[in-house]
Amino acid sequence: MSSPPLLELTPPALDRLPELTAVLAADAAEHDRDARFPYRGVAAVHQAGLLTATVGRAHGGPGAGLADTVRILQALGAGDPAVALVTAMTLFTHAAQTRSSDWPQESYELLLHESTTRPVLVNALRVEPELGSPVRGGLPRTVAVPRGDHWELTGHKIFSTGAEALGWMLVWARTDEPVPRVGSFLVRGGSEGVTVLPTWNHLGLRASRSDDVLLEAVRVPLGQVAGLAEPGSGGGRDETGGAWNSLGLTALYLGVARAAQQWLTGFLHERVPSALGAPLATLPRFQTAVGEIDIALSGAERLVRALAADVDAGDPAAARQAGGAKVLGTRAAIGAVEQAVALVGNHGLTYDNPLQRHHRDVLCSRVHTPQDDMSLLAAGRAALGPVATSVKGN
Repeated sequence: MSSPPLLELTPPALDRLPELTAVLAADAAEHDRDARFPYRGVAAVHQAGLLTATVGRAHGGPGAGLADTVRILQALGAGDPAVALVTAMTLFTHAAQTRSSDWPQESYELLLHESTTRPVLVNALRVEPELGSPVRGGLPRTVAVPRGDHWELTGHKIFSTGAEALGWMLVWARTDEPVPRVGSFLVRGGSEGVTVLPTWNHLGLRASRSDDVLLEAVRVPLGQVAGLAEPGSGGGRDETGGAWNSLGLTALYLGVARAAQQWLTGFLHERVPSALGAPLATLPRFQTAVGEIDIALSGAERLVRALAADVDAGDPAAARQAGGAKVLGTRAAIGAVEQAVALVGNHGLTYDNPLQRHHRDVLCSRVHTPQDDMSLLAAGRAALGPVATSVKGN
């Protein structure tokens, strides 16, 4: 085994998170309005050492765990959730490599060395028009055909967050073999045969540019594949990886909700109706409502942070509970922002104020894997025991 590469990764500046939140927030409205990818925000995250925070110590990185990651993502989500989302995908990739080392060593070392000088975003491209979300079953239509010393990759991916800016795409595909294997084929961004279609026209997270990606006979070296295996032979679900996804993304949207709360409290202090002669913040009705918002968000934050720390400590029960925490946390975030909009009426829906943007962005929390129905089904079956799976078709 070769020694770890000598890297000069910037240590993650966790003490600068409030400053970084403000930097991202300054551009967020413009990027949302124009649906333009936030390159400057991603560069700021890179300069703060956060894009590589989860690179493992064995690879020369700082080895940040899930507890630090949820802290990072909540802060970035409060500033610009589009930046936070592409950061999350990259952090999750490095964390997964620390756990499983699925990437070919040469490819991963190349990714790390590139990351020392510039932001290198990574994301898994899995969703397809016909398949939908792969967690619900089925084989991908994207196919890899062996051609001597390389694979030839052809397919169509949708909801590919940050597609135009990705340094590496982990394209989930099946092989064209008598017994198909599935895996993530490592494709460099900008490779010949890769076309990004500007299809993203979304209500929320508009700057994330989660566009379609077409792959037409893209060449991928034979060894440049992660986790290639027959379906069902991988030893079951990666509960730790699922916990990173659930808790990390929940923290991101709790950050959005906190940004909404911050705007709300500022508005209530500044708004002085002539009939009242005092700020709205002095009224018990508004104080009670803000208190309800704060309690809901504080409880969700404590749950996410506690489970993240337990996952870092290797507690399998915490990993299993992460999906349920996502249900509770994202509902708390959505409910908090909806309540803020209801409190201020038209002021919360005008484009002149950021609350409408926070409202649109926080709704996107529902679409990330695992969706609520899958988490609730898993929790219900676990609570009911073996009898829950004994009746076919239910």
